[in-house]
Amino acid sequence: MTDSVNVSSDSPSTSFSPADGRGRVLGTPLGAHPTRVLFLGSGELGKEVTIELMRLGAWVCAADSYAGAPAQQVAHEARVLDMADSGELRALFDEVRPDIVVPEVEAIATSELADAAARGIQVVPSAEIAAICMDRERLRVIAHEELGLPTTPYRFAGSLEELREGAATVGYPCVVKPVMSSSGHGQSVVRSADAIDAAWTEAQEGRRAAGEGGVSRVIVEALAPLDYELTVLTVSSSAGIVTCAPIGQRQESGDYRESWQPATASDAVLAEAGRIARAAVEGLVAKARTSGETGWGVFGVELFVLTDGSVLFNEVSPRPHDTGMVTMASQRLSEFALHARAILGLPITEGHVALSMPAGSVAASHAIVVAGDGEAEFSNLSGALAEAGTDLRVFAKPEVHGHRRMAVALAIGGSADEARVKAARVADALDIEVR
Repeated sequence: MTDSVNVSSDSPSTSFSPADGRGRVLGTPLGAHPTRVLFLGSGELGKEVTIELMRLGAWVCAADSYAGAPAQQVAHEARVLDMADSGELRALFDEVRPDIVVPEVEAIATSELADAAARGIQVVPSAEIAAICMDRERLRVIAHEELGLPTTPYRFAGSLEELREGAATVGYPCVVKPVMSSSGHGQSVVRSADAIDAAWTEAQEGRRAAGEGGVSRVIVEALAPLDYELTVLTVSSSAGIVTCAPIGQRQESGDYRESWQPATASDAVLAEAGRIARAAVEGLVAKARTSGETGWGVFGVELFVLTDGSVLFNEVSPRPHDTGMVTMASQRLSEFALHARAILGLPITEGHVALSMPAGSVAASHAIVVAGDGEAEFSNLSGALAEAGTDLRVFAKPEVHGHRRMAVALAIGGSADEARVKAARVADALDIEVR
């Protein structure tokens, strides 16, 4: 982390109106009138966005629940706090006085985001969108019942008895998830009625906020005949909404392991994926605009492609997406550069999201998950990166305890399979010691 910079408490915030067409004043992060950006969550994705914002002349403060998080290592200032604590988050806003707040994680007191927006702070993409996307129930109702997007059959339940009834309605096998969790936490696949009680218990005890007590509502949805999953990065900016080429992906236990762009799919599937992603983001952005917010930023729209070729909406992340790390190799402007530009009010058009690889090429990213207890040290980078068309990002997380994603390998090949194999070779060639 760079040395902290003390900015006088009487220095005014940057004057900005989305309607004036001029955009924010940039280029004086240490001057009297910087554009001040506060990150809530400072992981590897936030680190890349931080770098892109600083390249454009913004001042950045990175906050997280622990010291030394990746984005904190490159930002102008850093803070450590419990972002789910309303009092601590309010005090942080009062101290930092940000022009823009960028939530990068879900464990945030969303009531304070709404209050910040009411005071004229730009919340990315908006305070309401952040709250909606944290809540599977609100998001599913908006997507399916308001916007008419295709989804799996589903029901919501606030008790074990309601869950039993809901599971019987959607049928077995089904999936049970807490409405306020993510990344597979508290999720179960239930294949028969005699396992539904255990699924309820897992949803309550395995969810991210289990330590806060209370009863979590759950969503139970039919287990669709899934063929594969896609992510469509969708960008909302001052120029409107555009979509990137769909990304193919592989997950393990709900966590990203590898992705490739462009995805291998039929033209019909790719077109439908783009249509659903655009419609989902248009609907969310419309809600932001109704409340006077911009709705600008990158959205990761997650889709299911079934064995019959139909495409279903699953979820949406209102920020850069794990699978989108592949764009650091595939696009001239990565998802992180697109996010930085969009939230600063710069226009993003079809040309900005185009692939930059030679025709017929495919890019792949491969997550490097490290197991152990201590500091992870990487060596043999020379061997890992000896092959042309490969790259590596080491996240520099302070420690690993158990399993943790610590880096990502990138590669470009003549096909998805070739690119995926090359990226995996980079990962395999690294010598990683935890001590």
